[in-house]
Amino acid sequence: MSRVLLTVGDPNGVGPELAVKAAAALAGDPALAPVVVADPYVVAPWADRARLELRETDGRAEPRAGVLDVLPVAALPDGELLPGTVSAEAGAATVAYLRAAVDAVRAGLGRAIVACPHSETAVNAAGIPFDGYPGLLAELSGVPRDRVFLMLVGGGLRIVHATLHERLGDALDRLTPELVEAAARAAAGFLVAAGARAPRIGVCGVNPHAGEGGLFGDDDERVTVPAVAALRRNGIDATGPLGADLLLGPDRRDEFDACVAIYHDQGHIPVKLLAGRTASALSIGAGLTFSSVGHGAAFDIAGRGVADPEAVLRAVRLVGGAGRRTEVTA
Repeated sequence: MSRVLLTVGDPNGVGPELAVKAAAALAGDPALAPVVVADPYVVAPWADRARLELRETDGRAEPRAGVLDVLPVAALPDGELLPGTVSAEAGAATVAYLRAAVDAVRAGLGRAIVACPHSETAVNAAGIPFDGYPGLLAELSGVPRDRVFLMLVGGGLRIVHATLHERLGDALDRLTPELVEAAARAAAGFLVAAGARAPRIGVCGVNPHAGEGGLFGDDDERVTVPAVAALRRNGIDATGPLGADLLLGPDRRDEFDACVAIYHDQGHIPVKLLAGRTASALSIGAGLTFSSVGHGAAFDIAGRGVADPEAVLRAVRLVGGAGRRTEVTA
């Protein structure tokens, strides 16, 4: 059977603990029980705590009660498992785990990937340019970086980001109608694959009040207005641009199946306010099903056994439910 692959993210963060806790919690559900992707020695202590037998597999093993299935990746050198420490070695291991999971999915040995939290600082310290999972997935999948987008899911919202981890001025400088249109198309395509018949997409404006007809700048007239017009011409039920406070506010957000945020904070703030650390992060457009969590590696509590796996559990259920329609549940 094809299973969800759960990478541990940064091995020196809470990822190994979260992965094992999530696997233990899902052990009774064969449709969701994941295969953990990691150095076996990284998760072995947590498996012992959970009284799980560690079994190495290429991903094809059938789930079994009392067993933690691990797709082994030799990535973290001996002596570098240092919970609570930000290191280049752990950053390189984070990428190695994800690469192994992507290769496994491409080979038909997994149906979806969930990643535990990473450290952008650690990955970049390893000399690997990294601004989040979407860009890395694009590289690993051979897809242009500007066609893979982050969608945050939580608090009743699904928000895809046209731009993400970059200086705000740079994000706005590279904003084009085509980029906004591509983000909306990726969201609509994901929703259709998840069972939505005619998804409704709302598009946030760049400026306050979506520019107020040019009073607050011409960015929306140049970028988001033509993007929405192109989406409509091509049969996508798109609305906007609208001011983000209106589009994502309580009076309008239920009108849409997903919304397009123009930059990082425009989309992250409302989801984080409503869902907190239980939010899930989907990377869409890379040709595979991928989710991660909406919180960081929590180095301050790594190794202590107190990390809450709820966000990881939500992410696994989001991408790995028995029916594809569960993927659009906020």
